Amino acid sequence: MHVVSLSNMRAFFYRAHIVRKRREKVGMKNTVATFQEMKAKGEKISMLTCYDYSTAKLMDEAGVNSLLIGDSLGNVVLGYEDTLSVTMEDMIHHTRPVARGAKNALVIADMPFMSYQASVYDAVMNAGRLLKEGRAHAVKLEGGAAVCEQIRAIVDAGIPVCAHLGLTPQSINAFGGHKVQGKSAEAAQTILEDAKRIEEAGAFAVVIECIPADLARKISETISIPTIGIGAGPGCDGQVLVYQDMLGLFSDFKPKFVKGFANLGEQMTQAFKDYDAEVKAGSFPAAEHCFKDVGEEVLDKLY
Repeated sequence: MHVVSLSNMRAFFYRAHIVRKRREKVGMKNTVATFQEMKAKGEKISMLTCYDYSTAKLMDEAGVNSLLIGDSLGNVVLGYEDTLSVTMEDMIHHTRPVARGAKNALVIADMPFMSYQASVYDAVMNAGRLLKEGRAHAVKLEGGAAVCEQIRAIVDAGIPVCAHLGLTPQSINAFGGHKVQGKSAEAAQTILEDAKRIEEAGAFAVVIECIPADLARKISETISIPTIGIGAGPGCDGQVLVYQDMLGLFSDFKPKFVKGFANLGEQMTQAFKDYDAEVKAGSFPAAEHCFKDVGEEVLDKLY
């Protein structure tokens, strides 16, 4: 008779508990409250850009906490040189399928250039469209003190807002290119003050892009809302990447801060070459890819 020791039983139930908790976490609905709880517990937040249903399903099943329909779609999906040409219609069109594919991830949609800068009214109405028509859970907009009035009004309308500081791509012409921000004492102080202001205005989180890692850590320690870094070091409360960058699907340029987690671009190119070659050689489709013939008896009756 096999006797199970008490220590082995404890180990078994402990492992079962850990597995159950991991499964629960993957299947947990992420909300703005989840972000705050994760920061309080010191748990890192994962975010990736996403622009379609199939990819959203895969990311959601992987347990990614948040999917961002970024206006980066202008670069990696629509082929623009920058994000400035992206429209509200573009954003709504791409937000809808992501929202349908994400069952647990928090879906955040970018507010495109000039959808919120001109007036508070425009900001609230366009943010509302991203939730009502796009089915996003929250919106993201760029800027600090200059857009606090918009943030406050959008939040007052019941719409969660994620802010964006540091290198803000919609201001790329004002910056004179993709440059690291906050390198001087004055510039660093401005970003820190902006972070405090957008927190006071009601933002539930802030994306911090392309600033020195120690400054990002200081901001994360200073404000109570979660910071999501992109090119801002490990001291942020979470991280976001453009998924085409991390999978090697976009080759026009590669930022320094991107880590390649796979090189699917090469694999896809080879698959396309193989397909092209087999079609032209007549080897695809083969018999196993075809449906059963109707037979000569049927064909003889055709005219």
